[in-house]
Amino acid sequence: MRVADLMHKDVSVIAPDASVAQLVQELADSHVSGLPVVDSRGHVIGVVTATDVLQASAENDDARARQNLFANTTVRDIMTPNAHVIAPDAEAREAARQMLYGEIKRLFVEDKGKLVGVISQTDIAHAVGSGRL
Repeated sequence: MRVADLMHKDVSVIAPDASVAQLVQELADSHVSGLPVVDSRGHVIGVVTATDVLQASAENDDARARQNLFANTTVRDIMTPNAHVIAPDAEAREAARQMLYGEIKRLFVEDKGKLVGVISQTDIAHAVGSGRL
């Protein structure tokens, strides 16, 4: 089974210059815990998660500093660069191995340098549990 068989094609994304407030809104609206950060060409340049927001917020001791974080900090400032990507024609087992050994929850699927989907640990577990993998 290939990554393309299990991936989700409708992927919410965020721009690197979006504010942390915009990020939080997109995470909530999309019902996901992390988003790929993409450039104007649709290339994944990083990943940003709810954990990144919590860590950045915890580093600010007072309410004013936290308010500044949400209004004036960009996604680029808190994202993890070099997100893990995989090709759509890769084996699903390879995706599982990368997630397991890399201790990551999701891989972004790129075809010819452009984001086309996302595959998560949950997608792999569902495929195994349903006998598809």
